[in-house]
Amino acid sequence: MAFSSRSGGQTRTQTALAEINITPLVDVVLVLLLIFMLTAPVLQSGVEVAIPKTRSVNQLTEERMVVTIDKDQNIFLQDKPININNLATRLKSVGSGPPAKRVIYLRADEQVPFGAFASVMDAVKQAGITNISIVTQPLKQ
Repeated sequence: MAFSSRSGGQTRTQTALAEINITPLVDVVLVLLLIFMLTAPVLQSGVEVAIPKTRSVNQLTEERMVVTIDKDQNIFLQDKPININNLATRLKSVGSGPPAKRVIYLRADEQVPFGAFASVMDAVKQAGITNISIVTQPLKQ
């Protein structure tokens, strides 16, 4: 659509911008999608742990309560640090349903001594949770 206007004896033609250029919008959306796709696997858990490798590993997709022990023997409930003495009471208060029906996933660095691992297992059992799964990685073939 063209408009003409007369000013000072000259005719000037202007075109109306009827279309919005969406190319920059598509570029930004694709870059954001790429960023989220690359960072999503990293967001699994904020605590860096070298998980032991085993032959039998089950893939789970649902969100579960995770207790993590890092190589310095620091304990985390989900991604928040917690004292071993407070772990049992915190596990009793967190979660829905009776403690015997709940599932806890225990992630421990492969360099963690068995004593630290056993003390965390004991704290989880003191909370009344008996269904404990140990998180491992599959062996490379």
